[in-house]
Amino acid sequence: MIRIGFGFDVHKLENNQDFLIGGIKIPHTKGAVGYSDADVLIHAICDALLGAAALRDIGFFFPDKSPEFKNIDSKILLKKVVSLLAENGYSINNIDSTICLQKPKLSEHIPEMKKVLAKTIQISEGDISIKATTTEMLGFEGREEGVSAYAVVLINQ
Repeated sequence: MIRIGFGFDVHKLENNQDFLIGGIKIPHTKGAVGYSDADVLIHAICDALLGAAALRDIGFFFPDKSPEFKNIDSKILLKKVVSLLAENGYSINNIDSTICLQKPKLSEHIPEMKKVLAKTIQISEGDISIKATTTEMLGFEGREEGVSAYAVVLINQ
């Protein structure tokens, strides 16, 4: 059986914060804030994977009130989600994702993100698509107040 899942996440941007996206640190004057490391791309992928398997959402498994998840590396969360899927008999076909933010430009960082995510998920880099777009200076992303990410996944059982 083939199943599709969709994920979305958003985080506020603030000055003098680390900016982690796709499992890597991006040099920038602002960074995302959240309960974990605020990796918006990994969170969207986690939600897409969980949704495809009808296993609820990232907040159900990793609540932002639980001290064990405070400042946690989102790659750890992603590994746990991949394990949950495997326990339920699912394998991952491919991931297609888009990051929305005005600055910084991400194109030069995408190959490294793909490499880190492929290693974390244990799939081929060729099975992961990461795109980045601005919002043409519109909305909270355009005003550099936040960052969002969308992900669609295909899984098999």
